Amino acid sequence: MMDWAWIAVVIVLILLVLILLASCVKIVPQAHALVIERLGAYQGTWGVGIHFKVPFIDRVAKRVLLKEQVVDFAPQPVITKDNVTMRIDTVVFFQITDPKLFAYGVENPIMAIENLTATTLRNIIGDLELDETLTSRETINTKMRASLDVATDPWGIKVNRVELKNIIPPTAIQDAMEKQMKAERERREAILRAEGEKKSTILVAEGKKESAILDAEAEKQAAILRAEARKEATIREAEGQAEAILKIQQANADGLRFLKEAAPDASVLQLKSLEAFAKAADGKATKIIIPSEIQGVAGLAKSVVEIAADKQ
Repeated sequence: MMDWAWIAVVIVLILLVLILLASCVKIVPQAHALVIERLGAYQGTWGVGIHFKVPFIDRVAKRVLLKEQVVDFAPQPVITKDNVTMRIDTVVFFQITDPKLFAYGVENPIMAIENLTATTLRNIIGDLELDETLTSRETINTKMRASLDVATDPWGIKVNRVELKNIIPPTAIQDAMEKQMKAERERREAILRAEGEKKSTILVAEGKKESAILDAEAEKQAAILRAEARKEATIREAEGQAEAILKIQQANADGLRFLKEAAPDASVLQLKSLEAFAKAADGKATKIIIPSEIQGVAGLAKSVVEIAADKQ
């Protein structure tokens, strides 16, 4: 029985030793750090990897997360330069850069950052009026980030960004702003409507002007075409008359030539004279008066024919 008791005690001791050794082995994951104290004093900072501590002498004082962290603080009441009280909530993005300073710099770093954010925000907003506060978010963010980064540097914290999440003015101010925005929208709508009507009127006037110009141009072209047509008709008519006169003269010349070539005698000439008088009557005269000198006229015509023949 005694042997079994000793065996059990030995097994228990071995298990205790194994548990103790296992507790002395620390594996630090990525983006983490461990602050180690030896006998209550800072001994070092363990980074990523496996580490061993001395039992009962070393202890892990603080586990530190090295990733960028985000804290959303509750809305803080602030007063603007023109004595308007509003509530602003902020979002702070920060990262721990020195685990030792973070562990020993301040008792509660997050609370410290929140209080520091509230006081810094009040100082910045106190120098701005309401309208400037509403339109200067980027300026406020930049000033707060710079101020918090300097203040948190002794704590091993780097403030990367500060954003104003919400700016909540009083209800009366909100109502006034909504009315102002509504009036501004109505004013812009009226301006846009007036500009649209103006452009429409201008376009209509320009259209009428261009239409009148095109009508005048068309009338001008039509008048030119009519004048050219009349000119062409006059030219063709004159050419026709000239051609007719030329043909009549040619016919007369051909008649004389034929008459000369035929060498008519006195009886033929008398007959032609009678035909000429008949044509002169044109079938409408009831009487044809033949002059007594018709024979003499025939003789004169014969003489003319002979003279023409001599000239040939």
